[in-house]
Amino acid sequence: MLKGQKLKYRVDLVAYTLEEPPYFRTENMGSYIHAKYLKDNKIDVYGMASVEMIGYFRDEKGSQGFPIGILSWIYGDQGNFIMLAKKMTGAGPFVKSFIKNFKGSKQIKTETFSAPKFIAGIDYSDHLNYWNFDIPALMITDTSFFRNKNYHQTTDTLKTLDTKRMTKVIDAIFLSIIHLK
Repeated sequence: MLKGQKLKYRVDLVAYTLEEPPYFRTENMGSYIHAKYLKDNKIDVYGMASVEMIGYFRDEKGSQGFPIGILSWIYGDQGNFIMLAKKMTGAGPFVKSFIKNFKGSKQIKTETFSAPKFIAGIDYSDHLNYWNFDIPALMITDTSFFRNKNYHQTTDTLKTLDTKRMTKVIDAIFLSIIHLK
C-alpha cells in the first residue's frame, strides 16, 4: 500500500520477536533491542505505532472489559471499536498527528486512551520500549484479552476474527501514515 506513495517521513515496517513471556519487559525483547539501537546511535525517529491485536470485535453488550470497571462508563461495554493507547503526557507531535488522521479517516469506530503506566494494559506491547527510550509511540489495539476471551487459547483462530473490520484498521493506519504532519 505504501509503495509509490510520497511520504513526508521515512517509514520502516518492523516485525518484532520475543514480545511474550518470559521475555516480556526484558532487554531480550526485539523492540527493546531496536529502540535501544535507535537511541544509542542517535537515529532520529518521528514516532512508532505498535499494531497489537486488531481483529476481534463484538457488538454485543458486555463484550468489552477494562482493567478498571469505571472505564466502561466512558467507553461503553461493547467491543466494537479500536483503541489508540498513548502516554498520559508528552506523547509528541507524531502521536497527535497519527491519532487525528486515524480518527479523521472514519474507517472504524475509534477511541483514544491515555493513562499512567500503572494502569494494566496501557503498555502491554512493543511500544513500551520506545516510551522507555523517550521515542514517541502509541499502541493500536482491539484491547486484547480485555475483550477477546480466546486470547492465547486454542480457540484463538482466524474464524473468531472480524477480517472486514481488521481491514478497516489497516486502511486507517495507511491513511494516518500518508497524511502525517
